[in-house]
Amino acid sequence: MRWLRVLASVLTLAVTPVFGAATQTVVLDVQNMTCELCPITVKKSLEQVPGVASARVDLDKKTATVHFDPDKAAPAVLVKATTNAGFPSAIHK
Repeated sequence: MRWLRVLASVLTLAVTPVFGAATQTVVLDVQNMTCELCPITVKKSLEQVPGVASARVDLDKKTATVHFDPDKAAPAVLVKATTNAGFPSAIHK
């Protein structure tokens, strides 16, 4: 019976961060994307930011949609990441 309580505690702790973490989404307007390799570079620059859960880059629309943990990252940090990679961006209005 004791092992069951321990197992339940471990499982609760393992699952809590998944459900407790809130994510935010921001869309960035990205400049200078001209070829098929550009979105890959933009995506990699965003994914290197701590707290970014996912990034999807659209070459045709020249946007990047980023899901991130607001406790670990901020839109300004995401803009800086793309800009440092050679692709200035701004928050989509």
